[in-house]
Amino acid sequence: MRKKIGAEFFGTFWLVLGGCGSAVLAAGFPELGIGFVGVAFAFGLTVLTMAYAVGHISGGHFNPAVSFGLWSAGKFETKELLPYIVAQVVGGTLGAFVLYMIASGQAGFEAAGFASNGFGELSPGKYNLSSVIITEVVMTFMFLFIILGANDEKAPAGFAPIAIGLGLTLIHLISIPVSNTSVNPARSTAAAIFADTAVMGQLWVFWVAPIVGAILAGVVWKLFFATSK
Repeated sequence: MRKKIGAEFFGTFWLVLGGCGSAVLAAGFPELGIGFVGVAFAFGLTVLTMAYAVGHISGGHFNPAVSFGLWSAGKFETKELLPYIVAQVVGGTLGAFVLYMIASGQAGFEAAGFASNGFGELSPGKYNLSSVIITEVVMTFMFLFIILGANDEKAPAGFAPIAIGLGLTLIHLISIPVSNTSVNPARSTAAAIFADTAVMGQLWVFWVAPIVGAILAGVVWKLFFATSK
């Protein structure tokens, strides 16, 4: 269990440092900025690389919603839920802290949104609460659907991390303008802690909506798509 917790810790650390780091440090850099397309790929690459690095140890969740989704699909034990979630949140927070320490070394640094998620005035495209909830539920549902399908025993072996990483990239390409893309409560919490806005008051949305979407995906997969034993 200790190795699993360590894998989830480092995997989520890398996801936040790499994904949010691309947004904070590189996305808006004059002339050379990677833009939101680059940020989308950065998040996908963090998951892809860590899924290959430590996915064989812990299953490569790096996300409380993923843990809940796999649990609802009957592929994850209840007793491991809390330890995984704690490791994910702590790892993500440390990743955000390291990012903050790097970013704050720039002259005139302001944390501002710090790659956090939000709705209304805190949404990149000023989308309302309803749009953000729908987006987060549906995108997390599809993310779990991809994870469950790619890891099915009849799926091509060894390619799951690629499908999952590209799936997360696509999700970001769709939803960054709406919510700045969460689909991951640990990532949202980590960024909110260091943001200099009112995002902490909206954080509940980015726990509830992704977890609801993930659980629904797990139930649907278990009922209709799981490979028969």
